[in-house]
Order: sequence, then structure tokens, then C-alpha cells
Amino acid sequence: MFDPRVAELAKVFVDYSTGVKRGDVVLINAFGEATLPFVKELYKQCLLKGAKYVQYDMEFEEINKDLYNFGTKAQVGYLPQHKLDFMKQVDVFIGVRALENDMVLANANHEMVRLFQATNKPILDQRVEHTRWCITRWPVNGMAQNAKMSLEEFTDFFFRCTVYDYASLKKKQAKLTKLMLKADKVHIHSSDTDLRFSIKGLPAISCHGNMNIPDGEVFTAPVRDSVEGYVTYNTPSIYMGKEFNDVRLEFTKGQIVKATCSGDDEALNQVFDTDEGARYVGEFAIGTNTEITRPMRSILFDEKIYGSFHFTPGMAYGECNNGNQSAIHWDLVKLLPEGEILFDGKPIMRDGRFVHPDLLEMNPPAPKKVLRKK
Repeated sequence: MFDPRVAELAKVFVDYSTGVKRGDVVLINAFGEATLPFVKELYKQCLLKGAKYVQYDMEFEEINKDLYNFGTKAQVGYLPQHKLDFMKQVDVFIGVRALENDMVLANANHEMVRLFQATNKPILDQRVEHTRWCITRWPVNGMAQNAKMSLEEFTDFFFRCTVYDYASLKKKQAKLTKLMLKADKVHIHSSDTDLRFSIKGLPAISCHGNMNIPDGEVFTAPVRDSVEGYVTYNTPSIYMGKEFNDVRLEFTKGQIVKATCSGDDEALNQVFDTDEGARYVGEFAIGTNTEITRPMRSILFDEKIYGSFHFTPGMAYGECNNGNQSAIHWDLVKLLPEGEILFDGKPIMRDGRFVHPDLLEMNPPAPKKVLRKK
């Protein structure tokens, strides 16, 4: 039976997020067989909007793994020029992934994974900087298991936080964007974090369903060499097929000088040794989606958690470019159940809720206190 919420979400992507219009060239890139109902609906709606050409590509991570494990450096390091040439013609890019197993690349040759990412970076840059793009995940048992939910529960959650009132969110986030744009010094502190950096002169960007679904964040970037102190991330992060927990980074003059985690420090540092820019930060953002309140072990969801921030080693986005270039962009997320974010000494968020007078409407209703009988 067709779920009508699939068509509702496709409408969000086609009408709102990417604004498909007559004459557009559209590329739909999908991972996993479970995405087919959504791809079919996207394809149909793009045609009805009058897109000149709609191409859909299907990929499977199990097949890609064979490239990393059995391919030579020449094969993995080959830039598919035809893909870059086509991406230069694309007006709209829509990406959707249904990954049943986030650990499929856990035992892949990670040196080859990094080589593949570095080689294909021109295609990614073209897509990010020159198309109207939006990406999402698709609910499958693997994601539900990661989120500690049944598939039915996770699917309901998925549609609650993706088919969202993004126009209202845009309006609410405008005030946070304005405060971030005016700020110079940022100080984030909690029991395990003491981080200071400048965002002076850099843009502040509101994300309200125009690039990621689900969405809900306002981001900027630190002045590249200004980051000092340390941060301990309390959200699990699956990256390159490995799970990293309790990642702790220490910074001096913007550079990660020490990186540890619970488990494999060597694998963690291999990521940050990808290139010079991997040890600098390309993004600072505050999450605002009130439907997402705890980690799902999926970066696309976790970076939007209401009351969180992410501080991202690697590439800076073109629309907020602090000069840092890298083949990686790793959104590591920290929830703030205790602690503060301050802009120029003034509290913006405390203990996971907005406290600045201009931002109070961004908070969900406070949980009711249960009165116990004496």
C-alpha cells in the first residue's frame, strides 16, 4: 500500500527545497532498493513540473565496498570526467540513502576510501556550489535499530521531522541568524568542554529545509586560526563505516593538536590526517529541530537535534568560506544538557534551551514538572 506521506515529502523536495521548474536538469541519486517508492514519486513530480531532463542513479554500498577492497590506486583514483561534465549541466540534485547497515565499510580499505573521496571532490564541489541540492535518508530497519525503535516507530518519527513547517522555522531562525551575524567571540563551556573562537566577518546561514531534510540549524564558520580549547562530543558518530564515541579534540591556533575517543584513536587520527584541512574546522552550527531530541546515530538527523551544536572538522561550505579546504566534512555533534553557549559574553543557550530574549519562541514547551505527594 502506498504511504501518502511519501508524496508529501516528495512535494517538499520538489516544490520547496529545490524549486524544480520548467527546463531544469535534475539528477536523483539514490542508495539502496528501499528508496524506490520515493525515487519514483520524485521522478514523476519533477516531470510534472516541466523538468527538461530527469536522471536517476542507483548505487549500492556493498558494491562500492568492492572498489575500495579490490581496486588498484589507479582505479580508485580515477576521476570519472563524464560525471563531472554532467554535474556541470545539473540544475537540481536530490540525494536519498537507505542504508540497512551503517557498518558496511567498517572493514573496507580506508586508505582507498579517502583516496576516492579526494579524487571525486571536484564532483562534490560542483554539486554543492552550483546546484540547488537537497539530501535525505530513508527509513529502513537498520536506521530504526540504530535509533532503538521499531521500523513503524522510526518511520512515524521520520515523517514528523521531515514533513515539517519549514517556512515557520525560517521565520524563527531569522533572529538567531541575526545574532550570529553580529557576533565576534563565541565561548562554549560545560563540564567537559571549554571552547573559544571568533566568527567575526563570516556569514550566518539559516537552514530550513533548503539543503537537508530533516533540517533545522543555523551555521557559520570559525575564523580558521582562532579556535582554542577543547570539546568533548557526546553523540555517537558513524563515519567511513566505523562508530566513534566520546571524541575529544584539543585545538591550538585553530588546529586539532590532539584527538582521542573511546576506542580506536588510530582510526580517528587517520581521518584527521586525510589532508591539512582535516585538522581545522569548517563549520559551527546550532541545531533547532524540536522533533529531534536525542541521537539517532545518523549525522543528518543528529546535527539538527534541538539544543545541540556541531563543530565540524574539514571543508568549509562555499557560502560561508573561512578558507579551509579538505576532502572531509565531519559533523561531530554535542548536546548541551548542561553548559552554555555565549556570543560576546551574552548567553544564547543554557542547559539545552535558548535563553536569549529574542530566541525564546524557538524553545518547545518546557516539560511539565511532576508533583509528588508527600
